[in-house]
Amino acid sequence: MSATETTTLGEAADAKRGSLAHRLYTGQLSYDFVPKWRRWFVISGVLLAISVIALATRGLNLSIDFRGGTQFVVPTAVTATSIDDYRRTVQALNLPDMPEVHVSTVGTGQVDVQVRSLNAEELGKVRSALAEKAQLQPAQVTNSLIGASWGQQITQAGVVALLVFLALVSLMIWVYFRDWKMSVAAITGLLHDLLLTIGVFAVLQFAFSPASLIGMLTILGYSLYDNVVVFDKVRENVKDITKQNRTYSQAANTAVNQVLVRSLNTTIIGVLPVAAILFAGTFILGTGPLKDLGLALFVGMIAGAYSSVFIATPILCLMREAEPAMKEHVARLARRASRKASVVPNAPIVTPAAAPAAVARLAAIQAESLASVEAAFTQPAGERVQPSRVSRANRKKP
Repeated sequence: MSATETTTLGEAADAKRGSLAHRLYTGQLSYDFVPKWRRWFVISGVLLAISVIALATRGLNLSIDFRGGTQFVVPTAVTATSIDDYRRTVQALNLPDMPEVHVSTVGTGQVDVQVRSLNAEELGKVRSALAEKAQLQPAQVTNSLIGASWGQQITQAGVVALLVFLALVSLMIWVYFRDWKMSVAAITGLLHDLLLTIGVFAVLQFAFSPASLIGMLTILGYSLYDNVVVFDKVRENVKDITKQNRTYSQAANTAVNQVLVRSLNTTIIGVLPVAAILFAGTFILGTGPLKDLGLALFVGMIAGAYSSVFIATPILCLMREAEPAMKEHVARLARRASRKASVVPNAPIVTPAAAPAAVARLAAIQAESLASVEAAFTQPAGERVQPSRVSRANRKKP
């Protein structure tokens, strides 16, 4: 290997050692995630309170699949303004109790219009208006009724899937980590992510559709993955913690810092395509399953990365350090630190009055040492300096 290649490899190694990930992993740089748990709990508490208030006051904007209604299918060429044009067409009829009209496009030759349940007279008016807008015969515009029971079935299936998922996740984490407290912390983080995601739907009033429900079930798996990554490093760091010179919270905080860059990279890589889906569904299509699915995934993935670091890990530390063995370990470390602080090294105390004398004495010692060194180097070459001899009688004199 040439000198140039060796220099390049050395520079690369130095750059790697100086990177943020390396400094976090080795402990050269550390953020107090766990010690500042109160701050993160307050932030999450405020966000969850906003979510609960929005759910209680505004509620979810359930799609036609949950609340029932009437869907019209218009076979016509799709343009850039089709969604707004057909929405205005239905709203121009001024039908009573028509708060929102959902319009979506399918491919390049179909427009779907969803409204509340209509009676026979209202059904004929809407069909005729849509046919006139598309320059079709009313019979060419088909319609179908969606009952509210279908939405109830979807909701029940989603709740059952959620409960089964949480039960299996709790069991899996308990068996894998052999610590039920990790299961409790992970499930708490998952519930935090779910409630926060539902709250965002209530605040923004995006339509909550079966696609949204699928997205929420999907983010549970992502949040679980992030929790497992963090807890696996925590388990590695807290092994034989009672024999270490740090507490459980300190070891867990080190683990969070060590996996922080990995969690950030994973989250960014996962969120970027989801953000593209959300952008396309919101600003290009305007409505439809992409918009609902994209919002659920976007919020849930960010919340999952946040909860694994700021919620689940501090909860785990609080539960573990409440154990008697951990309390004794913390007290032992505190006693050891107090003993070290009480030991003061024996050092001469120089008063201000004696300071000039001490400085003069130090200067004399340095001058004497320097004179000895100069005398040793100024002896003629080949001449050996003989040590002075003192007789035994003189040595015995006081």
